[in-house]
Amino acid sequence: MEPKIESLLAEYEQRSDAEREMVDALSTEAGARHRDELLLAVGRSTGTLLNLLVKGLPARSILELGTSYGYSAVWLAEAAHATGGKVITTDLVAEKSAYARKKLESVGLAQFVDFKVGDVLQILRELSGPFDFVLLDVWKDLYVPCFDLFQSKLSAGAIVVADNMTFPESARQNAEAYRRRVRETRRFDSVLLPIGSGIEVSRFLGK
Repeated sequence: MEPKIESLLAEYEQRSDAEREMVDALSTEAGARHRDELLLAVGRSTGTLLNLLVKGLPARSILELGTSYGYSAVWLAEAAHATGGKVITTDLVAEKSAYARKKLESVGLAQFVDFKVGDVLQILRELSGPFDFVLLDVWKDLYVPCFDLFQSKLSAGAIVVADNMTFPESARQNAEAYRRRVRETRRFDSVLLPIGSGIEVSRFLGK
């Protein structure tokens, strides 16, 4: 990892640590009101695994659902650079996408990313695929609808990573519904890993 990219990741992580302290001091209701202002990053352990998985496949067509402020996009774009691939990343909030683009431009990674803004379900309907790698990290009630739209657009052997499977507690019901849906298809090998906020890693077996 180039020093300038490591420096950007450290900048994100410092912001995330500061926000975590702030959120801990807020009530649940107040935290919910401010959630769009928060980084809500996947964290270094998850980011490192995403990067290694993309490089190991190697994945060329990478889909990120939930850009937020761009932390995970840095890990994915750095891997895309190595594989000769491209990341498509989506977010509902234009300001978040613009922030992420600016940060990735600052370290020379924006050229490996296609930033899309809008409703994730509509964007998924318009994308053709096939995708070699998917990171699912939008609001958790959208996990199953997103999965139902992109699973037919996966390449054989594609990997899907879904974040927040064990934390926060408020996401648990939707996370469990997602994990059940993946297994019901009988088209994936899937495992829950105790990394970061809990990630489900699923490998598409093919049609």
